[in-house]
Amino acid sequence: MIRVGIVGCSGYTAIEAIKLLLRHPQVEIVAATSRQADVTSLADMHPQLTGRIELPVENLSPAEIADRCDVAVCCLPHAASAPIVAEILNSGCRAIDLSADYRLSTPSLYEQWYGPHPDPGRLGQTPYGLPELFADAIRSSRLVAVPGCYPTSAILPLAPLVKEGVIDPEHVLIDSKTGVSGAGRSPKLASLYSEANESLAAYGVGTHRHQPEIVDIVQRYTGVAPGVVFTPHLAPMDRGILSTIYVRPKAGATANQIRECLATRYAAEPFVRVVAHLPATKHVAHTNFCDLTVRENGDWIVLISVLDNLIKGASGAAVQCLNVMFDQDQTLGLGA
Repeated sequence: MIRVGIVGCSGYTAIEAIKLLLRHPQVEIVAATSRQADVTSLADMHPQLTGRIELPVENLSPAEIADRCDVAVCCLPHAASAPIVAEILNSGCRAIDLSADYRLSTPSLYEQWYGPHPDPGRLGQTPYGLPELFADAIRSSRLVAVPGCYPTSAILPLAPLVKEGVIDPEHVLIDSKTGVSGAGRSPKLASLYSEANESLAAYGVGTHRHQPEIVDIVQRYTGVAPGVVFTPHLAPMDRGILSTIYVRPKAGATANQIRECLATRYAAEPFVRVVAHLPATKHVAHTNFCDLTVRENGDWIVLISVLDNLIKGASGAAVQCLNVMFDQDQTLGLGA
């Protein structure tokens, strides 16, 4: 059995990871950590786990986590995660990090968007947690950086098309909508029911941290830095992402040829479905699937990508990476 610790177990990504790992036939959750002093067990913190797992919530040191676990799934906030992850790794344990702390390729890029990095030597050396694109690097690594939810929805359709040269990488427009859970579990004004319900709002226009992540990872995979305009929107739903991506075809490529390019690239991947219909967020809710389709609109190609921001956009991707790291079937615990 693979012994797993959940580091920072209070948020949405943690509870989703726990629920997935409880279905995994080769995993035992042996530790759960939090600094919240008012809870004693996972069931106390997350009542939906009552009767499903009996495990105390503890304030463990990184060394104590490493001593108990084969891998730590770290669900800590950006900037708070890296110091803990570094100590866990130095204590001999593997780590899967759901924060942004190890996603980007250079310290300078990270500092521009997040501030100084406490463990800069691992930037650019840590595999990006999309097994569809980076499985070989994930398999041999002791640390994996789970992608952002918006970037997953954009990188999966864009990376193969840029690599194959069938779209113009200089002009990529990404219009994305996400559910309120994307803002996390901590109370925020914009995610209050009375603010988000019956409303649709753009945010982070030109300043969202996922824009440089999309550019950086597409460049890491293809060698080409795309020119991206990314605008996220908050939609009145619990979960899900729908990204509509506008690109210009190259060399006379048609929508059918671009769809075939995606279908060929992902034919062997269990969690990417290239579909003929227009996908909706409900089609992928509570699953690890990303559904992609392609349409033609005059001189533009329209790519539509949907996924569950908490599963394929976070915790499901973490479990998928865990499976790759430990030479398991990628679908274990993920219901496919």
